[in-house]
Amino acid sequence: MELSTSYWPAVPSSGVRDITLPGLLREGAAVAPDRVALVDAVPEPSERRSWTYAELLRDTERYARALLADFAPGDRIAVFAANSGDWVILQQAIAMAGMVVVAANPAYRRDELAYVLRHSGAVAIFYQRSYRGADLNAIVDAARADVGTVRMAVPDDEWWQYAEQSDPGVGLPDVAPMDPVQIQYTSGTTGFPKGALLHHKGIVNEATFVFERAGMADGGVCVNAMPMYHIGGGAVTELGTLSAHGTYVVLPGFDPAGVLEAYETYRGTHGLLVPTMLIALLDHPDSATRDLSSMQTVLSGAATVPEALVHRVTEEWGCNFSILFGQTEMHGVISQTKVTDSAEDQARTVGRPLPELEVRLVDPITGAVVALGEQGEICCRGYQNMLGYFDMPEETAATIDADGWLHMGDLATMDERGFLKITGRLKEMIIRGGVNIYPREIEDMLFEHPDVHDVVVVGVPDDYWGEQIGAVICLHDPSRHIDPDDLKAWCRERISAHKVPSMWFFVDSFPMTPSGKIQKFKIRDQIAAGEIVADKVTSVSPSGVR
Repeated sequence: MELSTSYWPAVPSSGVRDITLPGLLREGAAVAPDRVALVDAVPEPSERRSWTYAELLRDTERYARALLADFAPGDRIAVFAANSGDWVILQQAIAMAGMVVVAANPAYRRDELAYVLRHSGAVAIFYQRSYRGADLNAIVDAARADVGTVRMAVPDDEWWQYAEQSDPGVGLPDVAPMDPVQIQYTSGTTGFPKGALLHHKGIVNEATFVFERAGMADGGVCVNAMPMYHIGGGAVTELGTLSAHGTYVVLPGFDPAGVLEAYETYRGTHGLLVPTMLIALLDHPDSATRDLSSMQTVLSGAATVPEALVHRVTEEWGCNFSILFGQTEMHGVISQTKVTDSAEDQARTVGRPLPELEVRLVDPITGAVVALGEQGEICCRGYQNMLGYFDMPEETAATIDADGWLHMGDLATMDERGFLKITGRLKEMIIRGGVNIYPREIEDMLFEHPDVHDVVVVGVPDDYWGEQIGAVICLHDPSRHIDPDDLKAWCRERISAHKVPSMWFFVDSFPMTPSGKIQKFKIRDQIAAGEIVADKVTSVSPSGVR
């Protein structure tokens, strides 16, 4: 296909299926009942568990019946925990019961969790008692005190006890492909989290196409350390693997030694690893000693993937590479490079759109489709569009126009072959280590500090993380010195650790427009030019996505 404008039509394929999560699981159990479907790869090998497809279906159905004894189809169930095999089964069970998963980051603190529970109207929360030293029991109790809808809270050591209450006589509902299945929380320019309401058909088909393009054959093995609350972990990798009737190896979190051991132990063929993860793996001494010969394709994205990193991965590990691009509102991925694409296309583009998805680049002002090679906003239309932002009709209408085009807010160019190259974004989102971070939330929090007069939060380019979070602060009393370590500690009490700024700048004033608006782009330019110098760069973890 050779294009004449920056418009990619919906290309026919093997077919977008009318399918659901329970339908996909039942299909796997029918085709490969004795094949290992899921591995809970905790650090201690003797404590690891695995499920065949038949066993996974059995436990999912049992769990779904237990849920139906207390709740009804359509109810929202929050999951507030780190990765585990139990997380996968609970997610599958909620979907099988016709309910909706509310994915909550276990790094949330009280106010963040309370907002998500309140906004989603969650009736229950299944949670982990502790996470990275934080007492999630206390956080859940405090959040529930502010939210009236949550009738039940089940800690992780009681999840299976809860499932054992299942009545085999309870009938399972018919779940339709366009029924909602997950609420994934993201944020916009207002700084208030929005819940993208996703459907079965979207996440199953999108994930299937991604893993087909990544070359996963029947029975492939995906090793996953991406968080399950993230679209990449809780949808793309999981469902892409199940669509190939493969084995899904879930790690509790990202640890370079653990990931490399899992690839060797389970003969991993595929995995989604954001650039910061890849750098940590390549630099780890076990990368040279572990047997990684089974590795076929590394999928990467969520942040800029440097050309040098693509070459390093393919050369050192002898595998293929596939770059992904998308957003939660589109059920994850909208474009992807194929393993057969040239090295140049792999390194410099994000590939072509997935099958049966319309993509066009438009002038943000006029809405007209731009010429080939010109920058425009990415707009998509098709089965991958979210149902909308949960309980936010105005925000939904601002994102999906009357003709069904979802405006992503990202800028790109398209060539005559349909390959996309990302050039920037309309939104001010910061992408640090593959995690989307929204400045307004951090700014609003820092405004509450008694010494802060005004604050701007910007992304500062970083070779390792992609971007660092920089806080540019005007103090009430410019003559007073504030230790950034004290500000960091103050922030960590109020927001998740991965949102806390690591670069701290102090200025007397901000560049403003005549109408009194702060010109953030000028602040970024001043930092890049060295006109504003960081007072301090506080430490950040080198272990990857938090």
